Amino acid sequence: MPDTLLQSLTVTPISPAIGAVVTGLDLTRPLSQETVAALDRALVERQVLFFENQPLTPRQHRDLAARFGDLHIHPIYPRVPDQPEIIVLDTHAENPTDNDNWHTDVTFIRTPPKAAVLSAKLIPPGGGDTLWASSFAAYEALSEPFKRLLDGLRAVHDFEKSFPPGRFATPEAAADWQRARAANPPVEHPVVRTHPVSGRRGLFVNEGFTTRILGLGQKESDAVLRFLFEHASKPEFTLRWRWKVGDLAIWDNRSTQHYAVNDYLPHRRIVHRATVLGDQPY
Repeated sequence: MPDTLLQSLTVTPISPAIGAVVTGLDLTRPLSQETVAALDRALVERQVLFFENQPLTPRQHRDLAARFGDLHIHPIYPRVPDQPEIIVLDTHAENPTDNDNWHTDVTFIRTPPKAAVLSAKLIPPGGGDTLWASSFAAYEALSEPFKRLLDGLRAVHDFEKSFPPGRFATPEAAADWQRARAANPPVEHPVVRTHPVSGRRGLFVNEGFTTRILGLGQKESDAVLRFLFEHASKPEFTLRWRWKVGDLAIWDNRSTQHYAVNDYLPHRRIVHRATVLGDQPY
């Protein structure tokens, strides 16, 4: 029997490098395996997918994300009660965002996430957009000599760069931080990652967690990373999404970076995120 949901699915690209809006699906309903596979293919190709008017409950959000793989439980961020796989990013004047830099989620573990699924719950009257950048496009735009320099290099990714201990002042928060730090020592990943599905290559360093490139002197490493962080966010590699309540985004964490714009204080912004575990980069 043909999958009627799959037949109604439409994927409309946003920009040449990255992004698409998906219509014709109700994500509050269970999806067939064929539909999930089609979304997975679109995700690899377009890198971030947007769905409008999808008011998922936390349970529905978790169940949708779990169709794409096992879910990560974040060691620091607050979570939805009874749904520990759903983290709550609730930012306001007393709790400003810590995501206002270009980063790739949770690269401080040996098997960084495959994907993330984010649901907009409360959006400020203006601002609060998120930008995404294609790591494929950034790598492919480099000169061949510079690609050869980067190929084979490895870099250190450190939990503490985005989660410094000074942010966790109360005894309870400090104890949580100590446990998270002990469970997440610095790890190494390739500077240029091969996507396990498409085979495309992309930059895999980010301002949020990458601290140095191994095999280079500290000044050399700092200079190369500074260039790569700036290069990866060039406008031609990016898109910007203006959130509405009920919007949902799924992005391929293996081939993107993103940036949450902190321009809406003193207003409040609440989003929920589920994170799908991935494999070891190569």
